[in-house]
Amino acid sequence: MIDIPERVDVVVAGSGATGLAAAVTLAEGGATVCVFEKQRSLGGTSNFFQGTFAVESHLQRERYVDYTRDQCFKNTMEYSHWRANPRLVRAIIDESADTIRWLEERGVVFTEATINMPDSPLTYHLIRGKGEAVVKALVERAKAVGAQIIPSTPVVSLLREGGRITGALVDVQGEEVEVTARAVVLATGGYANNKEWIKKYTGFELGVNLFPVGNTGKTGDGLRMAWEVGAAEEGVSTIEMFRVAPVGPEFAMGCNLEQAAAQPDLWVTARGERFCDETIGFYDTPVGNAQARYKADGYTFSLLDDSIIERLMTYGLDKGVGIDFPPGTRLLELRKEIEAALEHGSSEVFVADSIEELAQKTGMYPAVLAATVAEYNRYCAQGHDELFAKDRRYLRPLLGPRFYAIRARAVFLGTMGGIKVNERLEVLDKEDLPIPGLYAGGFDAGGMYGDSYPIKSSSGLASAFALNSGRIAGRSALAYLATARGMR
Repeated sequence: MIDIPERVDVVVAGSGATGLAAAVTLAEGGATVCVFEKQRSLGGTSNFFQGTFAVESHLQRERYVDYTRDQCFKNTMEYSHWRANPRLVRAIIDESADTIRWLEERGVVFTEATINMPDSPLTYHLIRGKGEAVVKALVERAKAVGAQIIPSTPVVSLLREGGRITGALVDVQGEEVEVTARAVVLATGGYANNKEWIKKYTGFELGVNLFPVGNTGKTGDGLRMAWEVGAAEEGVSTIEMFRVAPVGPEFAMGCNLEQAAAQPDLWVTARGERFCDETIGFYDTPVGNAQARYKADGYTFSLLDDSIIERLMTYGLDKGVGIDFPPGTRLLELRKEIEAALEHGSSEVFVADSIEELAQKTGMYPAVLAATVAEYNRYCAQGHDELFAKDRRYLRPLLGPRFYAIRARAVFLGTMGGIKVNERLEVLDKEDLPIPGLYAGGFDAGGMYGDSYPIKSSSGLASAFALNSGRIAGRSALAYLATARGMR
């Protein structure tokens, strides 16, 4: 039988980066804390991030990185056209450098301050052991300072009395058990696996034209609970989206095929029309937004020919997907992966001896695709892209003798909002007043991003928002507990 405490100072719903950062902060501050996790394992998608964002950290100072908090704040707000919550954005940016130090003091090792795209500030702090190491360090620290962590036990609803949060109901093997608490921190990770909500708020069909990466059981529990007690909405339709090809269980993340399809060569729609300057693929958010225009078809294609394959095998990548594939990485297994996909009858990878045959195999319009390739090859020959003004360095013709198409789809790492909060991560009601005793962070909280993830100015911000919002929520809850005790 699971030992459920009857009373604690704070209930934390979720054991990802947000929940664990909040729990450690609270327990170190003297609060009694219980973290309830829906899944059997701890950490969720926080186990998988490779680095996190910070500005003015000691790693950056040591490398003479002069990107400032003020610059980052302005860039982030301008990217969102000031749709983001400026006080929240400022709080997260200002907290970020101290969080690097805070994590190091609790056993996390950072190896580099870098970036994974061109012409961007060095805000991405790589972690030895990736997110899994962060989860492990925070779990160990939370337990060491007295926090209780209970897996396979979701929080299902909040208790409220006289306008204040007074605890939560948790599901213990099918039975609802009441836990009295002075405060609750919601950190359940958003609603990435909720098919109905994805359709309602984003217009996509989950598993048809939008695919979650690394998310399990995220059905919007935190959002629902907050809304049930009167919380306002913000940022509920924002998702961290990008373009991946191919998609399917038979393809490993980061495989040679995925790397090849991400290169800035020729990309076309399901009809066979070119739809973007392919160099936007260096930045996840723009290419995700461009791909999103074709949700009716559900996919686009990356086109290659033998010369492109040979270039990738001999000279390597222009763009690497993930830090394990830096530019210059040679795709030595690319032809083998293409052959294996074709042998297994893949519907994601195609090869043909002519453009017309490739169109027929993929379902593209032969005349449209032929005209697209001819036009693109003309741009390559003259060294100027008259349509989308792509950098001439990446204008490389498709001449055969064989031609390849890899189907690409929109994928996402998570939903990025829903509950309206202020800069103290207090949950706000529809009058913009804090709901006493209720806090939210990470993918449950809205207001950080506007309508798109600001990848270029602040790479690693999603994991940083999780960690920093958890710390801030923990401190805010401690202040609330002290005030509440003083009033008794």
